[in-house]
Amino acid sequence: MRALTKLLGKSPFAPLKSHMEKVALCIEKLTEIFSVIDKSEIESLSKALSELEHEADIVKNDIRNHLKGLYLPIDRSQFLEILSFQDSIADKAEEIALLLTLHPLENLEEFASDLQSFFHKNLEAFQDVLIITGEMQELIESSFGGIEAEKVKRLVEKASFKEYEADKAKYALKKKLFSKAEGLSTPGFYLWIRLIEEVGQLSHLSERLANRIRMILELK
Repeated sequence: MRALTKLLGKSPFAPLKSHMEKVALCIEKLTEIFSVIDKSEIESLSKALSELEHEADIVKNDIRNHLKGLYLPIDRSQFLEILSFQDSIADKAEEIALLLTLHPLENLEEFASDLQSFFHKNLEAFQDVLIITGEMQELIESSFGGIEAEKVKRLVEKASFKEYEADKAKYALKKKLFSKAEGLSTPGFYLWIRLIEEVGQLSHLSERLANRIRMILELK
């Protein structure tokens, strides 16, 4: 509580940055899970990710509980919307991890390379938005204009392009999956489809967060 108070006193965006750091830890753990996706460590790594997501929720709730009365250079609803998008990314990472504990992925060796490439495409979009959220204090200091704002706009465009590339990769992976569907059981096919969709949400949510920040720039 005291740590959060200090953050609030330092900058209204410091708590958002603190929360996003927790979200990034969830994504790091998910990356670790994908590196051992065909091994027995998934259960323990998934549990560790859930614990990290819970820590992110604690920070999120502290921010919401202590936001009243705080001066913000943007509308309060915009601030909470950014927080909500960040939270959604952590939630999605946990959902993906838990999905992988339900049932072993069938024919993994056949799809492993495509899956890794697809995951990392989505990861790239998140990495861009992580940089963007780290620039919020600089945006305040530049009154949401000038060189800093232009830098953030370029990063938003980059994140949007990464989401577009991830979407193309999703289509290609689904197409390959359907071509091999006869060799999969019904639960196995369902799991693959759900996994592809959920992983694709990482770049989608990242792009939405990036675009929400850009909208703030356009309104200033």
